[in-house]
Formats: sequence, structure tokens, C-alpha cells
Amino acid sequence: MSPHMPMPHREASPDSMILSHNLCVFGLTEPQVRSRLEGLMDDTANPSMTLCEKTGEITLRLTAEADTAEDCEELMAPLFWDTRSRLGEYLYGVDVDSLEARVAQLLKDRHLTFSAAESCTGGLIAKRITDISGASAVFMGGVVSYTNSVKAQVLGVPQELLDGYGAVSEPVAKAMAEGVRRLTRSDLAVSVTGVAGPDKDDRGNEVGTVFVGITDGHKTHVRKLDLGTGRDRVRTMAAHYAFDMLRRYITDLPMEGE
Repeated sequence: MSPHMPMPHREASPDSMILSHNLCVFGLTEPQVRSRLEGLMDDTANPSMTLCEKTGEITLRLTAEADTAEDCEELMAPLFWDTRSRLGEYLYGVDVDSLEARVAQLLKDRHLTFSAAESCTGGLIAKRITDISGASAVFMGGVVSYTNSVKAQVLGVPQELLDGYGAVSEPVAKAMAEGVRRLTRSDLAVSVTGVAGPDKDDRGNEVGTVFVGITDGHKTHVRKLDLGTGRDRVRTMAAHYAFDMLRRYITDLPMEGE
């Protein structure tokens, strides 16, 4: 297997060696992943592949059993590369702890920093990145602009945008990202504004309507999302998408998938 393949998880067995790799996916639903991997999903074969889903993310566990670690790797290699090819840009890492951990490593490798302007996520982006050891090397800081007054007075969002479009809108998400980048002097900045629930907002935006923005100071991209219902789920998914947009920017992938 390629030397770029991360070190595997190892489990001892009296008669053989078992090795596993975790392939981490974001941006596809479970049915979409199963469709792309049709014919490959088999938890009884050797090598085998099983699927585990948590909010918005999917982990595929590839496992092989053989006499030696090298034999396990050789046995797994065709399945690994076939799976990687079918998942494409939605495979964000192999044997990584989380989407934010992958983003942190990409930022470190390229000597980049970012900041975050959050509304409906209530600081979740900042929490997730600062839970990682060494995050101060890549995260400059964030602003939880839960009210329009903070969006205007701290982030510098023009009042006419708030009055004309409402807080949950593309123009405001754009201005939030650009504002927090100016404040922190980070290389990149992300923003999130949306309706987490339980009710729609005063502009009629449905629960789950979220705008996520990213800027590098020259160009700003905003993505509109419909994240369904459930306050915790909406917040978690919004933060996922913010980190994924950072990943996509850093690795020159399309911002909105295929």
C-alpha cells in the first residue's frame, strides 16, 4: 500500500494479525455512499468493509486478516483504492480523529490561519477547533454574533444589509466572514448564520435554513443549506459544513461538491 497511507490500527489475534483503516466521509448520505460502493460492502469477506454513521458523517472501516501486517496491507490495497476512487472529494481523511482535526492539519501544513463568525452555531466551531491540541497555531479567534447589534457593531455588517435582507441571508453571511477576518487578521474566515429552531425566523426562513460563508480577503463564497430540523443537528451540520468549506478551499476542491 502507498507510503502515504496512515499507520493502521492493530489488533492481535492468537493465529493471525488483524489490521483496520477508517475512511472518513462527509457530504454524502448513507444511501449515496452505499450506492457508490455497490458490490464492495461486505462485512463477512476478507478484506471486509463496514459502515458507521453519526450526524452528517460516515466512517467506513476496512479490515483484513492475514499472517503479517504486510500481508494485511497487500490484501486490503485493492479495496482501499477502489473505495477511495468511488468516494472522490467526499473522502476527507484516513484514520483521522475528526473533520476539524483534518482541517487543522491542512492549515498547519500550509501555514494558514482562520477565524469564525458564528450566529446559530453559538460558538461550536470555536469549541471544536480549540478542543484540538495546538489549535492556537491555526485559529485566531471567533465572534459569536447572536444578535444583529453585535453583527453590526462588532463585525461591521452594514445595517442596511440586516434591514434589507435579514440576518439569515447570503449578503449577511458574506459580510460576517469578511468582518471577522478583518478583526482577527486571519488568512481565512468562515461564517454561519441560520435558523436552528424550534421556530422559523421573523423573515419566514424555515428551520434548517443556514448560510455558510468563507473568505480569503479577495473572494468570498457563500453556500445556502437546508439542514432539516432538530436544533442540535442543525448546529452540528452547520459547523461540519464550515470545516468542510475550509478543507475544500485549502485542497482546491469545488465548494459545493460534484
